[in-house]
Formats: sequence, C-alpha cells, structure tokens
Amino acid sequence: MNNLRFFLKINNLSNLRKRIILLIVDGILLWLSFLISCLVYDEKLLGPQFKNLIQFIPLLYVVIFLINNFLGQYKIISRFFDNVMIYKNFLNNFFGISIFYFFISFSKNNVPPIAIGILIWMFFSTSITLIRIFIKQLISRLKFKENEKKLKIAIYGAGSAGAQLLSSLSLNNKYQVVVIFDDDRNLWGRSLNGVDIRSPSNLKFFNNDIEKIFLAIPSLGRQELRKIIHKIQREGIQVLQVPTIEDLISGKAKIDSLRPILVEDLLGRNIVNLDNDLVGDKFEGSNICVSGAGGSIGSELSRRILKFKPKKIILLDNSEPSLYKIEKEILMQNSSTKIKAILANVDNLELINKIFKEEKIDRIFHAAAYKHVPLVEKNPVVGLYNNVISTRTVCEAAIQNNIKQVVLISSDKAVRPTNVMGASKRLSELIVQAYAGKISSSKLKNNNQTIFSMVRFGNVLNSSGSVVPLFNEQIKSGGPITLTHKNVERYFMTIPEASYLVIQASCLGKGGELFLLDMGQPVKIYSLAEQMIKLSGLTIKNKDNRDGDIEIRSIGLRPGEKMYEELLIDAKSEPTEHPLIFKAREKFIPYEEFMPKIETLENYLKNFDSESALSLLKDLVPTWEVKYNNHED
Repeated sequence: MNNLRFFLKINNLSNLRKRIILLIVDGILLWLSFLISCLVYDEKLLGPQFKNLIQFIPLLYVVIFLINNFLGQYKIISRFFDNVMIYKNFLNNFFGISIFYFFISFSKNNVPPIAIGILIWMFFSTSITLIRIFIKQLISRLKFKENEKKLKIAIYGAGSAGAQLLSSLSLNNKYQVVVIFDDDRNLWGRSLNGVDIRSPSNLKFFNNDIEKIFLAIPSLGRQELRKIIHKIQREGIQVLQVPTIEDLISGKAKIDSLRPILVEDLLGRNIVNLDNDLVGDKFEGSNICVSGAGGSIGSELSRRILKFKPKKIILLDNSEPSLYKIEKEILMQNSSTKIKAILANVDNLELINKIFKEEKIDRIFHAAAYKHVPLVEKNPVVGLYNNVISTRTVCEAAIQNNIKQVVLISSDKAVRPTNVMGASKRLSELIVQAYAGKISSSKLKNNNQTIFSMVRFGNVLNSSGSVVPLFNEQIKSGGPITLTHKNVERYFMTIPEASYLVIQASCLGKGGELFLLDMGQPVKIYSLAEQMIKLSGLTIKNKDNRDGDIEIRSIGLRPGEKMYEELLIDAKSEPTEHPLIFKAREKFIPYEEFMPKIETLENYLKNFDSESALSLLKDLVPTWEVKYNNHED
C-alpha cells in the first residue's frame, strides 16, 4: 500500500520533474545495456580496455537524448504508450546510435565495435519499452480507486472493432474484460490480447461472471442483431453497442462510445437505400414547404429534403417550441438552402395563400395534424378542424398558386377508422382525392398541373404519438408499463425510414395515387414492452418472477382504439418502381358533390356543433365504426 502511495506521488509531479526522472531512468538503462552488450560480445572488454570504452557513454547518452527529445519521445504520455510508440522508440535509438558512430569514427581512441552498438540498441530499446509498459500499467492501476469495483464485462465480436474496443478499455481500469464471444468458429479457442475467444453457446457458463456485454460489430444488419440480442437476453445480461460504421467514419463517435440497444434497432429493417435515379434532381433548386415541420415526421422530412439541395425550405408549424427547435437544428447544417420558419395555423386559407404566393412554393408535404387518438377523441371539434380544414386549405391554395405537387401524410388509422382521429385522416384523403379528380376531369388540366397524392403508413417508432416514449418513461420511473390489451398489434417503422420512403413515393406521383409503405410484419405491443424492459437490463415482474423489476399491466382498450391496423380499404395494391412502395386507387366522392359537404362541416365546427359535425362525419366516412361516445367538446 505504501509503495502505491509513493508511485501516486510521483504520478502527481509536474511534467518537467517527470521528464527528469525518465532521463535518469534512461541513463541507468543505457549504462546497463552497455555493460550487458560488452559482456555478451566479449567479456574481455570488461578488462583493462574498459576505461577506453566507458568514455564514450556520456557522448552516446547526449546524442540519444537530443534525438529523442527533438523527435518528441519525452513528450509522450506514458499511459497511452502503444505499438506505434514502440516502433518509434526503436527507430529513434537506431538513428541516435548511428549518428554517435559517425562522430566517433573521427576519434583517435579505440572505437567500440559496431556489433557492440547493435547490441546496445537492442538491449536499450527493449528495456525502455518494458519500462514504459510497466509505467503504463502502474498508472492505470493508480487511476483506479481502491474502493471501486471493476465491472466485469464480455465483448461480443473479435474483429477489428472488438480489438479496438479491448485496447481502449485497457486504458480504463473500471472494466475487466473476462471473455470475448464470436460467431466465427475459426476463432474459438484462440485469444485476443490475452483474453480468450469463445463460442456464443458458452454464454450460459459466464452469466454469473459478467455483468454486461459490449457488442462490437458496428456493421451488423438488423436481422443479425436481433438473433444476437435474443441469445444474450436469454441469459438476462444487459447489452451495450459500439457506434455505427457511419458514426465512426464521420468522427461523430469513438469506438468506446457505447450506447444501449434501442428498440428501433430491433424492430426496424435494414437502412433503406435511396434510389437516386428515382429522386434525381426533382428537389434541387425547388422551393419546398413542410407543414407540421416541428412534428416527428415533418422535422425528419425537413432534414432529409435538405440533402437534395432545394433552393428554399419553408417550415410551417403552430407549435413555437417545436418550430424553433427544428429551425435551429437545420440552420446549423450550414447548407446553401434558405431556411424560413413560419409560425402559423395551416387552416387559415388567406395566410397560406399569402405564404405560397410570396415564397413561390413548388411542392408541399402536408404533415400537420393532431395524431393522439385519445386526445382527439375527447376534443373532436378541434381535432376535425385542424386535420380536415387544414388539408382543404392546402389543396385550395395549391390550386390557386399553381403548385406542382401536394403530398398528404396519412395514417393506417384512416382505414375503417374506429376513432375521430382516424376518420379525420380518411376525410383528409377524400379531400385530396377530390381535388385530384377535379384536375383530371376539368379545364384545370390544361392550366394547372398540380399533382395530388397521399402516402399512408403505420406507427412510427419514437414519434410523439408512439408508445415507445411512454414505455421509456414508465421504465425509468420503475413501472408498471401500462398497455391497453395483451393482443394489440401494430405496424412499426423508424422515422428516418418513413421519411425517405415518403420522399421517394412523392417522386412516383402522377395524380390521385394512394401510396402504401411496406410496414413489414405487425408487432404485438406486449412483446414490445417485454423487449424494452430487457434492453434496459431489467427483468419482468409477473407471477413466475415476483422479484422482477417492471410489471406489465393491461388496462383495457381506450376509446376508439383498434386491436390491429390495416393499410387498405377496398382496393388492391400494385407494385411500383420501389420494392417497399405500393400504390392503390380507392373510391372517392367527386369534388362537386363533396366540397359543399365539407363547407357544411366547417360551419358546424366553427359553431362547436359537435353532434351535427360527428353525424356528418359518419355520412362522409361510412366505414367509421363508432364504438365509443366519450366526446367532451
């Protein structure tokens, strides 16, 4: 213990004093190397002629010191001494001894044989390397407090990322790497920096010896990731993951910047590749407007569209904090695209007309809508006015200002809706279809080429209306997780994936199409809750495990909630140029017949006549299944 305190005092000395100590140590090592070299070469050299040889040591020491000091050898931080520094140490000493022999070649005294110089170089360089490694290990131990306990971990992945992570963790004495797992059977039984590499099937033998597993395979696809996570979760061990290849290459993160596995890592598909031929230069130099730009989808659309070099992006939203946040984020991208944030309600026709005209908008992505089912169910008048009238406003302003394209962001809840929010989205789709029909069947076709299309998809992970943020909050607070029914199923898609597909779907639009995004397989919400608990390193509390951490409770379906969602009403989907995008044409009401009813609905809403508004809504959306009557406004 006293020795450790002594070395701790040395470690706390100033840089100058540390260098002086290293110089003294190196001087002693050089002297010992000289003696050993003479002994190895010819022990007779330690006889009478030793006095002639020893006079060269001070000069050799000065030359080597000057070379190493000039090349920065004494500026190296000992705890970061690595293979590159070992190589430089040998090279610097070889250079120094070569210069020394050049100078003494002019001496009249007996010059030490060159073989002696080679031996001195080998012994001196090796001894310096060993001393520096010893110092590195000692500092690492000193950095670790006596009362702290090492976290025993395993690394999954013995590739280059695993090797880099192991090397990085060796500088942090808080971790003890017990074992490395890898799926490559050719590596089993071998070791990496002294740590054994085992088959993942041996996980069960280590679950009591390791507290966490660090997953060091940054290039993993989601399917492979799911398989590995399921293996590890069976043993009840928490997993952390190294950053992605993209983040490592871009410098956004280092190899030891570990993060928890996110539920979207497991539920989402592999990254959707952008079809550059499909998008082309359709957005370059254009003026794009995104309504609801502060929302989950609207903000991500804005970020993605920015990459296509539009001339201008107009961010529309009625939420001041959300609009400020996305504007600030996009302005930090230092793009040549002009960014303008406008705080506005999209249901104001006069204002939207003014914005479209002054900003010379070419395309609009209409993502503004209230999406929280229970809230809209309790506030149907406000929800209908915001969702329906804003869509009518955008379509009308697009016609009046000759806008090239309108894309409505819709929802799977519009299919045979069981709640007001879903019915409002279906009504919004009917409005877009009515305007598309108006253009295709009237004189407007010759004067106005506005393309109206819709993109319908399911739940988006981590969006404001998603269960994922709610479950995360409940887990952080210690539970329980509350879900409506154990058998409820939902489609899920990540926000970036949905946004990229929406952009590509917009490039396929000719007019009146309903685009459907391939959502993959539906997920049971109960399974999602279980997965999130396990990813947090916690256990599920139930009748079989009463000592678990988090309980999952079913509280019954909420007003207007479905057991499962659909993407089509009465049409059949057709493939498009993109494998994950399909299209359909569903029945709609002609413009001349439909719009007077929308005006009537608007009057009901303005007068807060909830009963008449909902009655008309049922007529306009006959597939709406009214199962609950929980309306308050």
